[in-house]
Amino acid sequence: MKEKKKMSLPIQILIGLLAGIVVGILLQNNAEIANSFIKPLGTLFLNLIKLVIVPLVFASLVVGVADLKDAKQIGKIGMKTFVYFFVTTTFAIIIGLLLANLLDVSSGFVLPAEQLEFEAKEAPSFIDTLINIVPSNPLKSLVEGQMLQIIVFALILGAGLLYSGDKGTAVFNFFDGLQDAMIHITNGIMKFAPIGVFGLIAPVIAANGPQVLLPLIKVVAIVYLGCILHAFLIYGGSIKLIAKLPAGTFFRKAFTPWAVAFTTSSSAGTLPISLDTCENELGVSKPIASFVLPLGATINMDGTAIYQGVCALFIAKVYGIDMNLGQQLTIVLTTVLASVGTAGVPGAGMIMLAMVLQGVGIPVEGIALVAGIDRIFDMIRTSINVLGDISCSVIVAKSEGKFDEEVYRRQKLSK
Repeated sequence: MKEKKKMSLPIQILIGLLAGIVVGILLQNNAEIANSFIKPLGTLFLNLIKLVIVPLVFASLVVGVADLKDAKQIGKIGMKTFVYFFVTTTFAIIIGLLLANLLDVSSGFVLPAEQLEFEAKEAPSFIDTLINIVPSNPLKSLVEGQMLQIIVFALILGAGLLYSGDKGTAVFNFFDGLQDAMIHITNGIMKFAPIGVFGLIAPVIAANGPQVLLPLIKVVAIVYLGCILHAFLIYGGSIKLIAKLPAGTFFRKAFTPWAVAFTTSSSAGTLPISLDTCENELGVSKPIASFVLPLGATINMDGTAIYQGVCALFIAKVYGIDMNLGQQLTIVLTTVLASVGTAGVPGAGMIMLAMVLQGVGIPVEGIALVAGIDRIFDMIRTSINVLGDISCSVIVAKSEGKFDEEVYRRQKLSK
């Protein structure tokens, strides 16, 4: 008797996503039901993902740096990674601004008569960001989940192990084993992904139905269009032209981490799945994936950059402010620089948007216009951020000769 083929994880996640959307639509007038009985499923799944983030990020970077064997490679790979992220982020914000201008993002929207109130978190200054990037107490950073500080400490420790040679073997083996354990734990957690995705998306749809989204539907559509164009033009183009690989294979195999990022709105939370996909599905070597992906989860913000450009222009026009070319270029520069100091966790885009608005003289209170549906934006911008991290790992691995093309071209494995 022929064994029945098991449904693949991406298909299960897609079914969970669609089921969540349908249930969310049905519960639009009873959002409290979704929040009370369905949301806990998503919260539990998200907590399980968060469980492995800090140990996995730390262990992955330590192993990624120490396993390079050659200190010169760190600078070479790091430079390629930073250049790719910088260039793609610049393209992203330009795409966002072009679409916002061409499609007249604010048409049909009238500012409410009542005074809008929104208390934005104060963004750290550039000097403070530079000072705080190096932890005075690395253990405290690990406990508090300060991702930028964790990454810096992991890079320093990994470099120390690299220069320690044989004396550092025991410590390296410990972190290598820890990373492997976290991956196995993640694989177990991912078996619950379809249920978790259902629990995360249904309350969002129930709370943000068409009656709330209609006034802002054009803004949402432009952000989503910009993210889709960026994914296919920039990421797909990079895979095709730079890595000389079929882009269709890349998008098909990267679907699982994209779907998880879309529903969890967390680049860091998707990191375990991204690492597994890069190594076992896309053919990226473990050292490259362990170096590029955790770094990208913190500093790569392409989807967020598109959101910044569209929303900044939208808020400006609603307030009757005409943005000239110089001011829009300032948005580009501010967004690219701000992305370096913003961690890959849900909601980080709101701090960046406040920084951008302040930088070009737009009332920060205007954030209230989009704050109510920020989660809708957060899902697409985070999923694009993750897709960018994965594409970067493929391109860097290919350029360094640490890429298995046979793994990349084979049929996607079912889990």
